[in-house]
Amino acid sequence: MNNISAFWQYIILGIKGMAMGAANVIPGVSGGTIALVSGIFEQLINALKSINLTAARLLFTGKWKSFAKHIQLDFLLAVFAGIFISIFSLAKLLESLLDSYPVLVWAFFFGLILASVFFVGKTISRWKFTIILFLIAGAAIAVSISLFRPGQENAQFYYLLICGVVAICSMILPGLSGSFILILLGNYKLIMLDAVSNLNLEILLPVGLGAIVGLLAFSHLLSWIFKHFRNQIIALLTGFMAGSLLILWPWKEDIYSIDSLGNQILNRSGKPLLEGYSYLLPDIHSLEFWIAMVCVLAGILTISFVEWQGNKANRIKDE
Repeated sequence: MNNISAFWQYIILGIKGMAMGAANVIPGVSGGTIALVSGIFEQLINALKSINLTAARLLFTGKWKSFAKHIQLDFLLAVFAGIFISIFSLAKLLESLLDSYPVLVWAFFFGLILASVFFVGKTISRWKFTIILFLIAGAAIAVSISLFRPGQENAQFYYLLICGVVAICSMILPGLSGSFILILLGNYKLIMLDAVSNLNLEILLPVGLGAIVGLLAFSHLLSWIFKHFRNQIIALLTGFMAGSLLILWPWKEDIYSIDSLGNQILNRSGKPLLEGYSYLLPDIHSLEFWIAMVCVLAGILTISFVEWQGNKANRIKDE
């Protein structure tokens, strides 16, 4: 591979990382879904799994090239650079868009996940009764999670560590949204919007520490599962994505927590604390409905393009 083609490969990996980062900011959307559809999911999990005692020995004995090759450092740097650039640059933009055009934003991501259900599901090599059961189980789990009552905001160190562990594990699982898990834990606005937007290290450092620990530990488990039960786990994750469409339904109203006196409970930033959603039917005669349909189509086309790029990259790699 010449230098120019290698450069563009890293650029493409960075763009895929940015797409993962953007997805992780939005509740209901999984960065793992983007990784899976774009063809880098298994490579990402295997690269993370390779950060082990062997990698530590190579690092501390000064064998830099062997260390970099062992953990696929160039691949990880390109992907995670894209993720972090996206998260820190898009947090305020996405917060603003969700406040101003919630139906259109949710519609776009509804289209993304709707298409992802098809593209991920079609990678199952053999359908049988047990695979269908895993698919149904995944959908049931996702729907159940969407109906849970969110917890209260908590900025204690140990709780932020737990948030980091749980969120990062769900963020790399296709179909399971780390941001939505943070909503259930009560800390979505605190971490993904307030702390990220204001670079609050007092919040971000313990969350980051928990994320690193969770990511390295979970990648080993996920790699083993993918190796031995690939069709089953793909079916389960496809079910997760199908079930998460309920969370992403564009026409809904926020339900906020209230105290015993009927007053809204505010989080530390002074905003009402989200408890869940009330789902509505759209007005098909409104202009907003048809614009939302365009956004759904844009989401479908976006994930179709990502899938095409992933297949193209895999074909080039095989050649």
